[in-house]
Amino acid sequence: MITSFADFCLAVYVLVDDFLLQHAPMRPGPRPRCSDSELITLVLVGECRGWDQETELIAAFGDYPDLFPVLPERSRFNRRRRNLMGTVNRLRQVLLRHLDLALDRQCAIDSLPIPVLGFHLVPRSPATGAWRVYGAAFGWIKSKKQTIFGYKLHLLITLNGVILDFVLAPANQADLTVGTGLLAAQRNLTVLGDKGYVSAPAAAQLADQADVRLLTVPRRNQRHQLAPEQVHLHNRWRHIIETVTSQLAGQLQIETNRAKSFWGLCARLYSKLTAHTLCLYLNRLCGADNVLQIKHLAFPN
Repeated sequence: MITSFADFCLAVYVLVDDFLLQHAPMRPGPRPRCSDSELITLVLVGECRGWDQETELIAAFGDYPDLFPVLPERSRFNRRRRNLMGTVNRLRQVLLRHLDLALDRQCAIDSLPIPVLGFHLVPRSPATGAWRVYGAAFGWIKSKKQTIFGYKLHLLITLNGVILDFVLAPANQADLTVGTGLLAAQRNLTVLGDKGYVSAPAAAQLADQADVRLLTVPRRNQRHQLAPEQVHLHNRWRHIIETVTSQLAGQLQIETNRAKSFWGLCARLYSKLTAHTLCLYLNRLCGADNVLQIKHLAFPN
């Protein structure tokens, strides 16, 4: 049972260390004073707590020398986090294989905005060119009624709230284009999409090639319409998207970009998505039902 911050840190550390012993190659050269297991634990616990700025995270953990006696310097912390981002994502994948909720074959698909520069800064910022090299673009976010410069994170989420897969794409790419590519790599799923995924040819192709049934509510000007009861049920089940994206945006601050480079952004996204999966995994072990409960248990106000 997790009843304190120390319990939470210990649980995360044990999971991370066991994973590295089984799945990660031995590091060449001398071992760092702050081990990879400790650093990844710092990252994941920090994300759960909302400490997504390096200075804030290092300062906060400085109050717990008994848990983390050696803390890395900020620039070294950033560099090592980028180097370990693939390992962090593999940890997320391993946790999914051991999470019963991830076996649900009923899912929802949607996207959320990941801006990288303020809209007003793009024309004159020297960073704009560097972001464009990695595909950052202007895109209209219908749900927020605004244009952003950056990306959209496309999420495939089970109706139990587990993020099965994701892809980061330029903000100007259509949800249908990116979403069908994401779904083509899956098998034997029933997926609920909003009107951005309405396409009979795309749905037929996914059903034929990947055994993925993409269900959408037809637009009002289409000939074939669903019964009101079907529309209500579809919209009701798609509420899981709002729940998960609110957790990602509110607790994990995924829409607030603090990265200075594309690879820094990727490292942060891997950390946040892995932290979400980790909390669900620990919730199952503890008998809790909601990812937010981990924050309340580990970080009481």
